[in-house]
Amino acid sequence: MAHEFPGSDWGDWLPREVESADPDGLDVWYLGCNGFFLKAADGTTLLVDPYLGNGDPPRTVRMVPVPFAPTDVTGVDAVFATHEHSDHVHGPTQGPILAETGADYLAPDDSLAVVEEEGWTDEYGVDADQLREVGEGDTVEVGSLTVHVEAANDPDASHPVSYVFEHDSETFFHGGDARPGETFERVGDRYEVDLGALAFGSSGMILDKETREPTYTRWYSDENDVAEAAAQVGMERLVPTHWDIWKGLTADPTAVWPHVRSFEAPRTVELLEIGDRTTV
Repeated sequence: MAHEFPGSDWGDWLPREVESADPDGLDVWYLGCNGFFLKAADGTTLLVDPYLGNGDPPRTVRMVPVPFAPTDVTGVDAVFATHEHSDHVHGPTQGPILAETGADYLAPDDSLAVVEEEGWTDEYGVDADQLREVGEGDTVEVGSLTVHVEAANDPDASHPVSYVFEHDSETFFHGGDARPGETFERVGDRYEVDLGALAFGSSGMILDKETREPTYTRWYSDENDVAEAAAQVGMERLVPTHWDIWKGLTADPTAVWPHVRSFEAPRTVELLEIGDRTTV
């Protein structure tokens, strides 16, 4: 079955590590694909775009471990989705997390349409009151974090957004799968971003969803695009994401270095592998 949860490769050590962590400010853990745990000094814990599915082999083949089971997540205050694609809005991953924790699920309208179509309330026992629609210009407070919802330029999504997570000491930006454009320039004008995550990958021949014929596919920013996007946001540090997940679209994140070195921002590229933790 496409995008099913195949079981954890790592047991539950990563959620337990997040639970036991005591950050000084705001820390993040990279979950592979475009997923992150965020945890603040007061214990506020968020998830953004967690995905524990196995793809849709042979069309999309997962290339990194599944780091935990959804039911291993016992303490999270909110889950955020950037757009409606199955590796960002994923019932077998996010439904059990929401049911287990009672966390709010914040997502744009087209993402919530997927939730409704897949019947998360019946299939996973998610309470309808947990589902909250957000859109560009919204601001929500979750514990010690202020979350700003901004627009995003993702030509492959029907209604993508990006998120700015502000903490007293640091600001983390999650761009979803978006590419450079005026939307990122506006983020750069409004916020001082310490750490930003931007999707990066190669192009490749991927089976068409309908015909199953090999088709030239470009879903993410290449080296020049991700450098331009990071410069537009003006982030201090760039974390390339998504380069690790799909066979045929993987990329070498070290290749980003030569493309950013002449820009004022980002000042550095921080390379995270699945399971890695960094301070914002």
